[in-house]
Amino acid sequence: MELWEVYDKNRQKKGRTMVRGSQISEGDFHMVVHVCLFNSNDEMLIQQRQPFKEGWPGMWDVSVGGSALVGETSVDAAERETKEEIGFSYPFESVRPALTVNFSFGFDDYYVIRVDAPVESFTLQQEEVKEVRWATCEEILEMIDTGDFIPDHKHLIQLLFDMRDATGAIRK
Repeated sequence: MELWEVYDKNRQKKGRTMVRGSQISEGDFHMVVHVCLFNSNDEMLIQQRQPFKEGWPGMWDVSVGGSALVGETSVDAAERETKEEIGFSYPFESVRPALTVNFSFGFDDYYVIRVDAPVESFTLQQEEVKEVRWATCEEILEMIDTGDFIPDHKHLIQLLFDMRDATGAIRK
């Protein structure tokens, strides 16, 4: 059973928890994290979700994603999910989210990190991840068009690629 903290719209804890899969009350929110790994060839590591996964089965997604658990900060969740899903340890203590996307019942923090590693070096969580590979922005956008990638907004993917070496909204 996975327990999540309940937050208000300002990301303040409400002092309550909820069980994953339970109905979220109006005015309650939870925290989600995504970690996007980029290599020196400017490719993003993408993962294919297992065909038996409840959400988006068999589809490709960004490198890592999941919900923060009770007691975790956003960065704690990013570190845990990265280790769990792809068996990769990264020193997240000095990393902040590149951007946050608000959705109807939560906050989604996106972390962008640089890593050069062959796909064989990742240890996949068999319950969640079928396969990983490196992909260019153009390849991911095409996968969105063909329905092979979860239906993220193309502009989000493009922005993540733009943010891989930047902080803030000002172009370098």
